[in-house]
Amino acid sequence: MTEKTNEPAADNSDASSIGPDASLLIVDDDGPFLRRLARAMEARGFIVEIAESVAEGVARAKTKPPKHAVIDLRLGDGSGLDVIEAIRARRDDTRIIMLTGYGNIATAVNAVKLGAIDYLAKPADADEIFGALVQKSGERAELPENPMSADRVRWEHIQRVYEMCERNVSETARRLNMHRRTLQRILAKRAPK
Repeated sequence: MTEKTNEPAADNSDASSIGPDASLLIVDDDGPFLRRLARAMEARGFIVEIAESVAEGVARAKTKPPKHAVIDLRLGDGSGLDVIEAIRARRDDTRIIMLTGYGNIATAVNAVKLGAIDYLAKPADADEIFGALVQKSGERAELPENPMSADRVRWEHIQRVYEMCERNVSETARRLNMHRRTLQRILAKRAPK
């Protein structure tokens, strides 16, 4: 990217924590967020490629698999999990971070099984993302200050059962002993805090 930014220049500690291969692929369909994050990561020393769709992300992963990747889970043309699979098919040492505004345990587990090393809920800032990308294996992430609310725990359970039922609303409602329309309303809403 050649855009000028007001981001701070990367210092030596940022560049040294990235390693010798600073390639980074960012896949997100939110254009303004994508460009802001790309500028912020370039300022920290990454060589950034961007993609705004699953198709674009898969194509970039096939032609030049990156050492680092930040991928949105839900994209306009499909799931970011497909981009993870495309990267893993060509490179097994890529450090992949999954981003989403629809965070739930089931998709986090799925992303990790496919090869993501971390899963961050939006809005995540550039410092959080950078920290997750350069975190050494074996380092522990900091525990959240506030535990999940009871509503959030309930929502997570519903999402887990929904994923187990392969996203079949009728089967999920039956297993949860819940009316189908009630379940549809819950699934249409964002996760509670």
